[in-house]
Amino acid sequence: MKVSKISQSPEMTGEPVQCRTSPSCRVLVVNDEPDLRRLNVEVLENSGFKVDTAEDGMAGWEALHATRHAPESYALLITDHDMPGLSGLALVKKVRAARLALPVIIATGTLPAEELITRYPWLEPVATLAKPYSIGQLLRTVEATLRMTGVVRERRAQPPSWPSALTLECLELFVASKISARPRV
Repeated sequence: MKVSKISQSPEMTGEPVQCRTSPSCRVLVVNDEPDLRRLNVEVLENSGFKVDTAEDGMAGWEALHATRHAPESYALLITDHDMPGLSGLALVKKVRAARLALPVIIATGTLPAEELITRYPWLEPVATLAKPYSIGQLLRTVEATLRMTGVVRERRAQPPSWPSALTLECLELFVASKISARPRV
């Protein structure tokens, strides 16, 4: 099984993308940090995505199988690598074992992306986000992942009403401070 890491192309500007299947893609964000979860939701919703969240891997697994959504209704899973209980890696392993064709982005601050993919080849296909990551990096990785899997079509001509550049900069600093303040295990 060939493992590939999604590269970030320089021409991607972080502008919103659209799904082929619906005007707004549904994304599942799984993260045990409430502030990071809220930030990801705000950024993705401002980009036109519908976002569901889960506070850990088990809640994420349950969300994938909730009666109101078919597992195929999600265009993307974004999960933290290191969470108590069912980790992001264990969640992705369950997704792959269930043969759900769901693109995945794993955010990791403890393992370099290359090591993560080399150590766990069953993760394929997967993209990684190294923590701390910026809002731009999040949006570029989401776009690259969805383009690679053929879920998105052309960018919208007009982006939705974005927060000011100052607000985005403050949010990026907030994320970086939250991530750097976490104790490393």
